[in-house]
Amino acid sequence: MSDPASLREQALSLLASGKAASRADLVETLQVAPSTVSSVVRRLLEEGTILEEGVGVSTGGRRPRILRLRQDGGVFAVAELGGRHARVGLCSPSGALLAAEEFAVDIGAGPEAIFDTVTAAFDTVRNSHAPGRRLLAVGMALPGPVDFPHGRLIGPARMPGWSGYDVQNDLRRRFEVTSVVDNDAKAAAIGEHVTRGEGGDMIYIKAGTGIGGCLISGAQIYRGGRGLSGDVTHVRVADSGERECSCGSRGCLETVASGAALVRELAGRGLPVSSTRDVIDAVDNADPAVVTLVRQAGRLLGVAVSGLVNFLNPDRVVLGGVLSTLDVYVAAVKGVLYERCLPPLTQSLSIEASVAGPDAALIGLGHLLRETADIRPS
Repeated sequence: MSDPASLREQALSLLASGKAASRADLVETLQVAPSTVSSVVRRLLEEGTILEEGVGVSTGGRRPRILRLRQDGGVFAVAELGGRHARVGLCSPSGALLAAEEFAVDIGAGPEAIFDTVTAAFDTVRNSHAPGRRLLAVGMALPGPVDFPHGRLIGPARMPGWSGYDVQNDLRRRFEVTSVVDNDAKAAAIGEHVTRGEGGDMIYIKAGTGIGGCLISGAQIYRGGRGLSGDVTHVRVADSGERECSCGSRGCLETVASGAALVRELAGRGLPVSSTRDVIDAVDNADPAVVTLVRQAGRLLGVAVSGLVNFLNPDRVVLGGVLSTLDVYVAAVKGVLYERCLPPLTQSLSIEASVAGPDAALIGLGHLLRETADIRPS
């Protein structure tokens, strides 16, 4: 039987998507006892998360009361930080993304400077897209290991000055609302799972400046003992050339398959490349040297992921992050998985690029906040 928190989230998802509009719909879809659904609905009504209004069409018994999510109680502010960019947005209380904007940052500037910039960006996007609406909660996704649900960074390799920083408490102090902090790949995996609306087990790989990963099994994130699972960027790969990694070790996947690795390699060859976006543009322009390197990076990522597929037997592998927009990169990963994984595991395996795209982490944060925020009218 599902735990109460899981049932609450499933009920909210069904109501938000329109797949359920009454207690009877929830009983039929969730396949649980009517008393269980009544308990979940009662709690949501008491919280003010949902409203009960009107009656539906009778199917032979008493006409059902219609349930809907409260949409006018305010907004969630969400942000994803990358090494060189930040993406901020607003979500409704149902978790739906309402607006998103992106701008350049330097994660090396440290948390105080970055949060001042993000705070100003939140104000701008709220004034533009939700003027006057109450701020209900704040969520942030970070490109490093996060001690979830406590919201503290633990030894991030590419974030000088951030290790041990209590991000969640900082956000709570600044905005005086509920705050949630998670790793960017995990938040994106949640967003991808919600967007797809599909069951089964999924390995999500976020390939951008660095590389992160996440396993979703039984509609739940696998977080591990301290919540630090999925750090595939520091898996050792045989064809790395023993390059030094940001973590201090050598031969990590990050040094050969990430956006940062491609930028370093191409710049070393004299090409005018200074960011992952420049790599994307060079591939779009069909620069043969760039295409060859990107294909090799994808193959090396495929080598690392093949071990996960053989071990976990997922239903799908989804590639997100900016490098997933490159067909040559995705095709290279897919080719290696078919080469190296056992045939019975790939016969029904889906391997594809993200459908949630750059908003995946923001969508994921919106759904995490929906589970924790108090959205009752003030």
